[in-house]
Amino acid sequence: MRRSPMRRLSTQILVSQIAILVAVVLGGFALFAYQQRGQLDAQTEQRAVDIAGTVAGIPEVGACLETEGGACGDSIQQIANRVMKTTDASYVVVIDMNRVRHSHPDPALIGKQVEESIITVDRKVHVRMDNGATGRSANGRVPLYGPDGVMVGEVSAGIRESTITSALWQELPVDAGWFAIALAGGSVVSWLLAWRLKRRTFGLELDEITTLLQEREATLHGIREGVIAFDRLGRVTMVNDEARRLLSLGTAAIGGRLEYLVPAGRLRDVLSGEIEGQDQVVLTDDYLLTVNRMPVTLAGRSHGAVVTLRDRTELSGLLRELDSVRGLTDALRAQQHEFSNRMHTVAGLLELGESDEALHYLTDLGGAEAEFAESVRSRVASPLIVGLILGKAAVASERGVDLVLSDDTLLGHAPEKAQALTTILGNLIDNAFDALCGNGAAGGGPAPGTFGRVEVTIVEDESEITVRVADDGPGIPPGATDSIFVDGYTTKPEAGSQRRGLGLALVHRLVQRLGGQISVSEGPGAVFTVRLPKPAHNATPVLAKVAVP
Repeated sequence: MRRSPMRRLSTQILVSQIAILVAVVLGGFALFAYQQRGQLDAQTEQRAVDIAGTVAGIPEVGACLETEGGACGDSIQQIANRVMKTTDASYVVVIDMNRVRHSHPDPALIGKQVEESIITVDRKVHVRMDNGATGRSANGRVPLYGPDGVMVGEVSAGIRESTITSALWQELPVDAGWFAIALAGGSVVSWLLAWRLKRRTFGLELDEITTLLQEREATLHGIREGVIAFDRLGRVTMVNDEARRLLSLGTAAIGGRLEYLVPAGRLRDVLSGEIEGQDQVVLTDDYLLTVNRMPVTLAGRSHGAVVTLRDRTELSGLLRELDSVRGLTDALRAQQHEFSNRMHTVAGLLELGESDEALHYLTDLGGAEAEFAESVRSRVASPLIVGLILGKAAVASERGVDLVLSDDTLLGHAPEKAQALTTILGNLIDNAFDALCGNGAAGGGPAPGTFGRVEVTIVEDESEITVRVADDGPGIPPGATDSIFVDGYTTKPEAGSQRRGLGLALVHRLVQRLGGQISVSEGPGAVFTVRLPKPAHNATPVLAKVAVP
């Protein structure tokens, strides 16, 4: 939309600044002229005093008035005329103590008394602006003394005001020229400032800037993604409500540096740019985030970075649940296939009349599974843990893995740890299965269809619960024990839409939150060990919690 020149922001600023400059320059010039006039008045009054003093200092004048009657003829008038001619004074009046004039520019007033009294009787010099017979003038009066030092009168000298005005008008044009130069320089600076401001605002007008600000605030605080902006020094310049929620930032986050707002770890490294890459997965205490960091560069110069945060906690949970359902579906399909094979075997035996052999076959099939389930129930009292182990045993059977519960396993109900144990044990067993089926950290585990071994140990005593999951797969690469629990770290290939590198990170954070410890061995055959402390009040013997058949 095209705008009239007077409605543009730069034009309005330029006109306003020039108007202010003109007002200031005119006001300053008026004050300067007023001060200059005062100085000229003071100088002219002093000059009038000097002229009067010069006349009073002539011996003939004082001696003439000291004689009785002051019969001096026109000598004093002649002296006064010479002084007025040489000094451009408008008048020089000599008055005796009887207030009689002895000189005056108007000869008709010589010998006549002045109306006012002699003001120099106090023996002091007096100056003023006087409205006399010759017009308004700067007047100076000094006492007049005779040869013997006796005051015999006063001398009054004056300079017309028109002379002062003429001198002022002679000086003002020069001063006005300097003020005009200052006004021109200020106008040029104002134009440069308006041009720079227009460039810095990308040519936007005030209403456009206001609209952009309103849209920016509405957009930033209305989107479901967290947004944080950093300047070149790593200070937070902008953060929206969603970012405050996801990162637990306070109201004082603006202006703060990253190292004071976010604790050390993977999250800070991704936000600061030390860890680069798109869609970086970061696990916090409460959320699973996808973080993207984009540097901001304008005119070849770095101006900081913008970071976006997406909450994938619920989505990741749904994806993991979908993958679990997908795995369960595959397991059910395999079991259906196995069940069909078994039914065909039983049908064949019955068709051959081998009923006893068919019964023996069915008894052997149910006995192995029932024996394992009964063995688990005899060692573990928590129904959640029992269900988890039996479910994982079914998955292990279909994947060709031998899942074994060690003989020293002993776990009570552990109600305060049941949910945590389910998460920890499930993730560790899943990682062991992946390692044995060729998707482990180092690859090269047993091929599908061969038998690997996973041994699970859960031991509860009066002070802690120890969980140990061991497999005979390729194990953990040397030097990877410190980074294997970092969220996003994995050597497994992508599995559909599921993000890798989160299971062990979840376990690690959960163990730390519960005040426990987790460790892993290096080399072939990984062994994960988790130790969870028990509450001090829980002192019931473990054997009393286990229902032994």
